[in-house]
This record gives sequence, structure tokens and C-alpha cells, in this order.
Amino acid sequence: MAEDETGEVPKLPPDARLESLDQRLDRLQQAEAKRTAKRQPDAGYQAGQMVLSQLIGCPLGGGIVGWLLDRWFGTRPWLMLVMLFLGFAVGIYNVIRISNAAQRNARGEHEQGS
Repeated sequence: MAEDETGEVPKLPPDARLESLDQRLDRLQQAEAKRTAKRQPDAGYQAGQMVLSQLIGCPLGGGIVGWLLDRWFGTRPWLMLVMLFLGFAVGIYNVIRISNAAQRNARGEHEQGS
């Protein structure tokens, strides 16, 4: 048999080999995409994570800023307490905002499904 320029002996006509290679490559790419695809977390889970971060982060941040201001101005513990309670208020406000946004998204998805 005659060898082609790559040194291989062709077993199939060139077009059939390329077609077969393309099909196998497509199958492998689809399998790889399925294997490596990242699942999107549930919207409720994401909202819960946001709520938790707001309920912890806002008071903590307010307390730290208040503590630093107290040290700077020498007003211990008043600014820390004020900023701590302000952090709680901001955290609760953000939780309400997140909850309202999650309800709007849920209503929008429910109306699209109907």
C-alpha cells in the first residue's frame, strides 16, 4: 500500500477519516463539558448566604469601627455601642431588602412557568 505524506497508511478515504474524527471530537467535548459543568446553586441558598453574611458582617463591622473611633476619641464604650446597634439596624434593613428581592424573583419565575 502507498503511504501518504504523514507516513500513515490510510485505511479509509480521507473524508471519512476526518468525519469520524470530528464526530469523536464532538462527543468527547460534550462529555467533557458535562463532566466539568458547575452546578448553579439554588436561589434560596444564595439568598440565605446573603442574609447570614449581612446579619454577621454589619454588626461586626459597626462594632469594629465604633471601637476604633472610641480609641481615637477616648469615648469608651459609647461609640462602639452606637455603631454596633447601627450595624444591627443596617443588617436588618439589608435582610428585608434581600427578602423582598427574592420574593420578586420567585414571583417572576412562577409567572414565567405558568
